[in-house]
Amino acid sequence: MTFRFTGGVAALTLALAAPLAAQGTPPSAPAAAPAATDGWRTFTTEAYRGKRDSVSFVDPDHGWYGTGAGDLFATTDGGATWAKVASRPGTFVRAVGFIDRQNGFIGNIGTDYYPGVTDTTPLYRTRDGGKTWEAVDTGAATIKGVCAIDILHVKRIYQGTLVPRTVIHAAGRVGGPTGILRSVDGGDTWSVIDMAPHAGMILDVKFFDEMTGLVFAATHADPAQAEGLVLRTEDGGKTWKEVYRSGRKLELIWKASFPEGSETGYATVQSYDPARATQLVIRSDDRGQTWREIEMAQDATARQFGIGFVSKDVGFVGTAAGGFATKDGGKTWERAPIARAANKFQAVPTEKGVRLYAIGTEVQAIDLPGPAKR
Repeated sequence: MTFRFTGGVAALTLALAAPLAAQGTPPSAPAAAPAATDGWRTFTTEAYRGKRDSVSFVDPDHGWYGTGAGDLFATTDGGATWAKVASRPGTFVRAVGFIDRQNGFIGNIGTDYYPGVTDTTPLYRTRDGGKTWEAVDTGAATIKGVCAIDILHVKRIYQGTLVPRTVIHAAGRVGGPTGILRSVDGGDTWSVIDMAPHAGMILDVKFFDEMTGLVFAATHADPAQAEGLVLRTEDGGKTWKEVYRSGRKLELIWKASFPEGSETGYATVQSYDPARATQLVIRSDDRGQTWREIEMAQDATARQFGIGFVSKDVGFVGTAAGGFATKDGGKTWERAPIARAANKFQAVPTEKGVRLYAIGTEVQAIDLPGPAKR
């Protein structure tokens, strides 16, 4: 199988908070049928004014996404059709992460940021495929809101037997304040990590094992003062080390992607500098211990959002101007037919390779060659 690529502070805060449609992106309209462009298929979804932020699949068929209107949608046929399974007005579904077909978590951005958001609960749990939600009980401490959920399946030796274990981190948020909800028992119990001493915003989180992880962030809650920031922990979040700082104001590290089993990962550098045309991604080849910058494009309109790599060389970036793709680890980039503002990518193993889902103003997917599903 082959595939081709084709080619003032208050104002800044408002730009971060406003729905994408208000920034010049037209509302998403449903298609008559999945449309294919150079391998990318665009699925029929309920129209939504702005971008959708997160998608979560547990296998090639079963997946979920949410919206800022508090709606949760599910598919059982790989995205060909979607059904609304829950609606909670006043909640802004910023992140979704499912463990299996029944059990998952829904992250809410929280109040005092986006207009119309009244829900103060940062994280919900579902045990019936998203139909009903229950607030996650974190005790007296909590966090303001969630921008990203990381689900990690590990195994531990217990009395001579390998026992499955699910580690969950829910982190946020854009505009601050910052914190992480952490569970090492599949969501039964939780601890709260205060990240205020370390970062002003947190936009994404990734753990490699129970103890080693990264947050992708900004130094300051005020975007005019913010510099892109990556932090690393090796003790489950007790201590953090700065491993990357952009050194430029008006920047955040928005989303990251580490292909499964790879030491190599990438993250998007989101710039709000109107005079800056250079679009950068950052790359690590040692599981986030060190990073280097890579130029993706010279295009001031291509403010970056999500990123998804299926191997250390092949990956895609979503921007306000559409998609970009690389086949050589970021040495060269070409335009890709991805809808504007793709905010989150997820790679799902299939029988023949890997399927990469993208969500933003549209929900899309592409099937790519790769290691067969095990």
